[in-house]
Amino acid sequence: MITRFAQSLGQEFTGYSIETFFRDMLAGLTVAAVALPLALAFGVGSGADAAAGLVTAILAGLFIGAFGGSSFLISGPTGAMAAILLPLSTRFGVEGVLVAGFLSGIILVLASALSAGRIVSIIPSPVITGFTSGIALIIVFGQVDNLLGVRSQGEHTIQKLLWFAQNSFTVSWQPIMFGLLTVMIMLLWPRRLAQRVPGSLAGLLGALVVNLLGPFSVQEVGTIPRTLLLEHRVTLTYLDLAFIQPLLVPALSIAALGMIETLLCGAAGSTMREDRVDSNQELFAQGLGNIIIPLFGGVPATAAIARTSVGIKAGGRTRLTSVFHAGFLIASMFLLSPVMSRIPLASLAGILIMTAWRMNDWESIRTIFHKRYKTSIAQYLTTLVATVVFDLTIAIVIGIGLSALLFVIRSSYLDITVANIDERHEKGRNLTDTYSEVKLVYVTGPLFFGSQDRLISTIEQIEDAKTIILSIRGVPSIDHSAMVVLQTLYASLERQGKRLIFCGLQSQVKRQFSRSGFDSIVGQESIFDNAVAAIDSLELPV
Repeated sequence: MITRFAQSLGQEFTGYSIETFFRDMLAGLTVAAVALPLALAFGVGSGADAAAGLVTAILAGLFIGAFGGSSFLISGPTGAMAAILLPLSTRFGVEGVLVAGFLSGIILVLASALSAGRIVSIIPSPVITGFTSGIALIIVFGQVDNLLGVRSQGEHTIQKLLWFAQNSFTVSWQPIMFGLLTVMIMLLWPRRLAQRVPGSLAGLLGALVVNLLGPFSVQEVGTIPRTLLLEHRVTLTYLDLAFIQPLLVPALSIAALGMIETLLCGAAGSTMREDRVDSNQELFAQGLGNIIIPLFGGVPATAAIARTSVGIKAGGRTRLTSVFHAGFLIASMFLLSPVMSRIPLASLAGILIMTAWRMNDWESIRTIFHKRYKTSIAQYLTTLVATVVFDLTIAIVIGIGLSALLFVIRSSYLDITVANIDERHEKGRNLTDTYSEVKLVYVTGPLFFGSQDRLISTIEQIEDAKTIILSIRGVPSIDHSAMVVLQTLYASLERQGKRLIFCGLQSQVKRQFSRSGFDSIVGQESIFDNAVAAIDSLELPV
């Protein structure tokens, strides 16, 4: 990995010039403008504070950006990560979030060593779309308190919804006003201006100015310390088994989300830049970053499509874009922290709600429902509900499990045709009458535990034939279960004085016949290349 990383760095910086340096720096400044309001919002949305989000963005930009597996990925706190961290912070406190992030970093490093990045490729796209929408709902529900100026109770989204349904509460109009103001500015912000000043930053600045000018009583971000070493951070006192044990499953969820978000972001960025991502190197960098970040008090980070796409569109050419963006965020922390401390939390809630709306893959959702893909609809809705009700890891397992079950159901259908020997065969042209003692059975589809019963049932219904030619050219594969059943069927027909002949075996089926010893049982005289050869071997009456 080290050799490959060194080679990629050499290729990345070949021909690097002063012009490229300034392009990377300006792109980094543009990305910082996008990252600043998001970092503050995601820090608060994670159950920590704005300073934790800012520290995360800075350290992720430095460490993950420098050691990542691409020249363009930019990491930091994300809305999806905030969605699974908020319930965790409610249950275990900020310390639980930090320790779980630290453990997730270790898991990601191990995943890199095991080349586990390819696991993401087995997750069906409707499942990914479903848990993305589920996370978006969790983000929205998680910001209801800040938006309405109330304080609900409950560790999970469902518990919070039940609290709202069962309790009376007073809604404050001021937080709602700041949240709506931020959302309206983001919605109405002109695209030509968004290239220089992102809509999220404009919405945050608008809410900040209004708050500074008027006598409002709303919850604010609060003091942002001018340091990268925050008060709440992972220390040796937290790393004891009693505290770590209940955090192992949440850490696995964080690592799974980090892996999925990073590799999906890498795939999107590769398309935009026509460049590749070294998945294992990127996972290693994500793991390293998430081990280091909690030591400073930051929340878990992952590759972010918003920052990455902005960096690419702004002309960034190398990983220095990520490093420069981190540098500009450090400058904002030390120069602007007194002003940023006055930002209303409701404004950050508005940014998060807009982020949740935009993170949905609306085009895929419309396609799934408009085209009425029943399987995809079931996968999408099941994963969405599981994400909201349970957590990310369980939702993915349920989604993949449902996908596998639906695949088995679809694959269990075999196309089986039973035919007589007729004038289409040379010997059939010489028969004066319909000859029923030989039947041809044509099978198409995989033979496995889910489809074997249909084949057996069809053959058992053939009563008058003494010879059955089983053409399985259309069978690409056969599993052990179907192999055992086929052997049982052969023995049963043999006891009845009937002969079973096989033809058209594909390579995988041949291997299974040989591996199980079934080819020796039936003999090579009962296995033919095609149906014509099988018919020619028979002695038919003329």
